[in-house]
Amino acid sequence: MKIFHGRQTGAVSEVRSSTFTGTVHADPIMPTTDGVTINNVFFTPGARTYWHTHETGQVLTVVAGEGWVCVDGEQAQRIRVGDIVWIPEGERHWHGATATSYLLHTAVSIGKTVWEEEVTSEQFASAGA
Repeated sequence: MKIFHGRQTGAVSEVRSSTFTGTVHADPIMPTTDGVTINNVFFTPGARTYWHTHETGQVLTVVAGEGWVCVDGEQAQRIRVGDIVWIPEGERHWHGATATSYLLHTAVSIGKTVWEEEVTSEQFASAGA
């Protein structure tokens, strides 16, 4: 058993950039342990991940704000406070804030994340269509 205590005094939120569009901050809750990583991720309005997949899956818990989650080939779905999203292994997707709201979610990522290309402005705009 391992216990990970709350946020360490003086810890700095990580600015994510190379696989995100817009301003995104992440606070690690638990360092990668046995292939599981847990982060609180804050997206400013319009910010989003690139397309990606997870080796074993991912769970998103929406803590505040609202956003989108989109599986490749499907219409984006709105997510709000209290929603839980299960993304199975290998499912190509993106997630992020709506154009008018921030999004804060807790992400539990299981296994390796494979990052792909940026979600285009057109793809993001179609989320609200």
